[in-house]
Amino acid sequence: MTSLPVDWLEKDRRKLRVDASAFSDKVYEALTAACALVVPALVIAIALSIFAAAWPAFAKLGLSIITTSNWDVSGGHFGAAPALFGTLVSSTVALIIATPLAIGVAIFLSEFSPSWLRQPVGFLVDLLAAIPSVVYGLWGIFVLIPLLRQHVMPFLRDTLHLGATPFFSGPAYGPSMLAAGVILAIMALPYISAVSREVLMAVPRSQREAALALGATRWEMIRDAVIPYARSGIIGGIMLGLGRALGETMAVTMVIGNRLEISASLLSPGYTMASLIANEFSEATNDLHLSALMAVGAILFIITLIVNAVARWLVWSVARRRAQ
Repeated sequence: MTSLPVDWLEKDRRKLRVDASAFSDKVYEALTAACALVVPALVIAIALSIFAAAWPAFAKLGLSIITTSNWDVSGGHFGAAPALFGTLVSSTVALIIATPLAIGVAIFLSEFSPSWLRQPVGFLVDLLAAIPSVVYGLWGIFVLIPLLRQHVMPFLRDTLHLGATPFFSGPAYGPSMLAAGVILAIMALPYISAVSREVLMAVPRSQREAALALGATRWEMIRDAVIPYARSGIIGGIMLGLGRALGETMAVTMVIGNRLEISASLLSPGYTMASLIANEFSEATNDLHLSALMAVGAILFIITLIVNAVARWLVWSVARRRAQ
């Protein structure tokens, strides 16, 4: 008879522990859900603020802001076509340079590198992403631009006779689209390499073994079995690198020359949308000028959002296929 109150007391304690555990689980779930919602909420808030500030320019200028080349603040003309052109060209040059290097690094680390070398080399490549962009810009001014002006540009234009083409014609200024492309290639390389390395290592071992069992060499196995399986993930990594190149500001501003003109020559100075905003935002003297710069930022926001969304979808498709 005396044990009955003790049993009830123990049951009450167990119930309290269960209730407390359930309550803590609900609190933890609510906190994690709130943290997950903060990021899309921030993206939406940024987008709303940018487009609200850009609306006066869009309403007055329309599509002429990306179809015309006349940027005259005093006359109220804001044509950012040269900046859009420079953004696309410099990013394309960066991908042309960075993609084969990054994929080569990824293939070496995933297929050929000994285990003791894989981690140090991968760490050093990834470390490129941690260097501040202003440091890249300073290196570009004092090392890259003199190198391009004195050696690389004359070699391309005169020795290889590429100056006969419109892409390498004209004087070798130094600050140019080519300099911006090289800087962006170095900055985009670790992103492309990291994603490509992960998707290559995610290829099932059975893919490799089946190719080797059919008599393929190691290189044929990589070319015909590994790379096709990981193709969409590699493209996703390239798209992520493109998104990095499109939005870079400081390093590009320091080496591109900042000239608002459209030129086919990579040796000529140019402008990008990010460098245009960085150079003129502090000097915006009227509401329309400020709104035009915000409109340029809105266009850049849309482009980078689309590029990164496509990249994430491609990488996700590889992960889903691996899970199946």
